[in-house]
Amino acid sequence: MRQFTTGEPSATVRRLGARLRGLVGKAIADYRMIEAGDRVMVCLSGGKDSYTMLDLLRSLQRSAPIPFELIAVNLDQKQPGFPQDVLPDYLRSVGMPFHIIEQDTYRVVKRLIPEGKTMCSLCSRLRRGALYRFASENAITRIALGHHRDDIIETLFLNLFHGGRLKAMAPKLRSQNGRHVVIRPLAYVSERDIARYARGMRFPLIPCTLCGSQQNLQRVAIKAMLAAWEAEHPGRLESIFTALRNVQPATLADQRLFDFAGLRGLPVMSELDEKAIEAELFGS
Repeated sequence: MRQFTTGEPSATVRRLGARLRGLVGKAIADYRMIEAGDRVMVCLSGGKDSYTMLDLLRSLQRSAPIPFELIAVNLDQKQPGFPQDVLPDYLRSVGMPFHIIEQDTYRVVKRLIPEGKTMCSLCSRLRRGALYRFASENAITRIALGHHRDDIIETLFLNLFHGGRLKAMAPKLRSQNGRHVVIRPLAYVSERDIARYARGMRFPLIPCTLCGSQQNLQRVAIKAMLAAWEAEHPGRLESIFTALRNVQPATLADQRLFDFAGLRGLPVMSELDEKAIEAELFGS
């Protein structure tokens, strides 16, 4: 078994961790992501986001006023060269209950997606199906995913520019099949802070060599655009995310969200009506 000797985090990393725990705790409270007795499946990929999510949830669990259970779950997609021992060894070293699902989605994706095309969509659907099956079979009440604030904003612009939709990622939602509640505890946390925290904690990161390394993804272009905006106007991403929490449907144009057809002006009063009102008000 591999030994993980990260040592004591620096004071800077501890302060950052405290701030991130506060943000995760606020997101959980704002959206009631976790309730007493929940059995939360923490989806662990081996990337910085899921390691950080697991670490912060474990910290919050120790001080939470309500009891809930955490179980880390990783999907081994049988990617060539995937270091199968890293996650189990890390999870054992921190005393975290876990389960590894083995499913050869890699071969399916490579067979169905032409060379040079992005693989994320199919890979995501296959991965989601495997995780949902495990959740159904193991009395899971919450499925925690590691999407952060920047993922949510990037998804908004991907749908805006390429899908013609105002659609992002909800911090909490019911799955399309109606059987699972999905939560995103990192919804208030920036990717930059997650990267800093993961480095400081020396998590044993595992890069995605199936789709995460593809450089022709539309998301890469969106990420670069947002990074440029943030560099030129610090705080812009936070402002965009705040807007996602302050939606005013009547100012948009979606007829499903606002009854534009039923919107009428005040009835026009005849001259007789006006005189009757004046008589009532002024006694004349």
